[in-house]
This record gives sequence, C-alpha cells and structure tokens, in this order.
Amino acid sequence: MRQAIETKYLGATNYRPSRIVARTEGGHRLIVSYDHAHNPPQMHQVAAEALANKLEWTGQWVGAGTREGYVFVQPDGDVFEVTP
Repeated sequence: MRQAIETKYLGATNYRPSRIVARTEGGHRLIVSYDHAHNPPQMHQVAAEALANKLEWTGQWVGAGTREGYVFVQPDGDVFEVTP
C-alpha cells in the first residue's frame, strides 16, 4: 500500500509560533515550527520529510499544492492517465 502525507500551515497564536502540521490518513501527525529561511513549498516538504523519517517510510516522494496545503505521495503507486 502506498502512503500519502498531507501538510497544512497553522498560523501563529498568542501562545505558539507559525508551524506546519504533517499528517497521514492513519492518524500519524507531526508538527514543525515554521522556519522563515525557507519558502512555503520548502517548509511543507521539510514537515512531510520529518514525518516520513519518523515513520521510517523510505523511497521517492513527489508533492503538489492543494487548497489546504500540500500533499506528498510516492510516484510508484497506481498510475492512471487522463486523456482529453
């Protein structure tokens, strides 16, 4: 079964700085503080990579933006082609 990681930006509050949450459908989750030295796509990748490492998920990952943040998947999963 191929894995997917979703990431989302969480803005600063009175008590916490800006951060990125990375989560899986299975309920695994990791939060990383936002490092403004990185641009937004890089920060989402950092969070996804940290969660994948924590879960010992290896392999190549690709990511793309969504309305809520980013999603990262392994490209060697099921492949489909859409034709016009």
